[in-house]
Amino acid sequence: MSAGADRIDGRLLGLAFVLVLGTFMASLDSTIVNVGMKTLRAEFAASITEVQWAGTAYLLAVVAAAPMAGWLAERFGPRRTWLGALLVFLAGSAACAFAWSIPSLAGFRVVQGIGGGLLVPTGQALLAAVAGPRRTGRLMSIAGIVPMLAPVLGPILGGVVLRVADWPWLFYLNLPTGLVALLLARRLVPVVPSSGTAGHFDVRGALLLSPGLAVLVLGLTELASNRTGLGPASVAIAVGVVLLAAFVRHALRATRTPLLELRLFTTPPFGSAALALFGAAASVFGTMFLLPLYLQTGRGLTAWETGLLLAPQGVGAALGSLVVNRTIDRLAPRTIVVTGFTVVLVATMPFTRLGELPDALLGLVLLVRGLGTAMIASPVMTVVYGNVDRDRLPKAAGMLNLLNYVGGALGTAVVAVLLEARLATSNAASAFGVAFWCVLGLCGVALLAALRLPGPAPEGRDAGLTRAGSHHRPRRGRAS
Repeated sequence: MSAGADRIDGRLLGLAFVLVLGTFMASLDSTIVNVGMKTLRAEFAASITEVQWAGTAYLLAVVAAAPMAGWLAERFGPRRTWLGALLVFLAGSAACAFAWSIPSLAGFRVVQGIGGGLLVPTGQALLAAVAGPRRTGRLMSIAGIVPMLAPVLGPILGGVVLRVADWPWLFYLNLPTGLVALLLARRLVPVVPSSGTAGHFDVRGALLLSPGLAVLVLGLTELASNRTGLGPASVAIAVGVVLLAAFVRHALRATRTPLLELRLFTTPPFGSAALALFGAAASVFGTMFLLPLYLQTGRGLTAWETGLLLAPQGVGAALGSLVVNRTIDRLAPRTIVVTGFTVVLVATMPFTRLGELPDALLGLVLLVRGLGTAMIASPVMTVVYGNVDRDRLPKAAGMLNLLNYVGGALGTAVVAVLLEARLATSNAASAFGVAFWCVLGLCGVALLAALRLPGPAPEGRDAGLTRAGSHHRPRRGRAS
């Protein structure tokens, strides 16, 4: 492959920009409403439990829609699927801004979540397919950080919006951004032929997987918030686990291509990469649940002040993205990811003693933690997209992004349950400190998985040019 094929030209950068816009909007909306709970309660005269459904509905729709992304991209093509998902997301955003009650808002958030659940994996798979393996690493250093960075920026941006405008602008913001992405996409996003392997839609798998994921996440959310008590939440979790177990059995026995190709997990390095990304998501979402809650309840800060104090983590993530962009083609992905997890572990330790952490030091620790977080997601995705056949990219992308959301939900639920149990027997600073020990544990598990990622490429062979399942066979060149 010529050196020109390795160059990232203006058109490819434009494509990356358009696809990142879609990813950013979809990921941002998973948390942007969180800081508006008080405003929405006053607007609709609703309880906290009712208002929380505005966030839960979006997450449930995302985890239900994400598994469909691979089949839709194979059936209709990645470009058409991405444009359709963007239109659905924008329609849901506009409807949310005109919601007249909490039930209507939750319903429109479901529409928005369906579009968001398809946007992220389809956009990443499309970008990887067009860029080719030699350029994927550098582009993913930007695009891959968005799903991790956006939940951090959501509460910050939400606080800014509510400081200067009414709550509908939390959703109006998506419209001009989405329309720009739509117009640019018609010129910059190329038609990537579908793989032609979609076959028949896995109806049985869809009836087991999507409801199973949704019910499981719902049960975890209810358990974390203690809204319905232990009994109903436990029943929901049990039903979700049973449905997912039935799907696993179905997927492993299916004679046709299942909705999710679970055998990818047994193919190095996908299994290790998936576990590392799952742990990273659990750590990020768990931290972004604990810190704002502590700052507003333990220190009495406003939503605006909390957003400002959390901002250094976003700055650190942006700086980390630049570091990854400059090193992704020179260092083994495992080196970058292990370094990132080590930085995150070190930067999380001070949170176990929040009561002794002044604001200035907290901001510095968040800056360092953001730097480490940025060094995880992009290299992990680069490993996967560089080792999975092009026609399996949509399914691989869908599975990784599904793990991101499920990992976030599980991480949040675990730390929330632990926090509530400790608050009953100790003061706030001590209880939050114990919860952050749990976050450290999640990071440790993910670090162990990261140690199993591929090391430096053998001498004389380009990094990333071996396929999963064919480690000893050089891959033929392929035009991108």
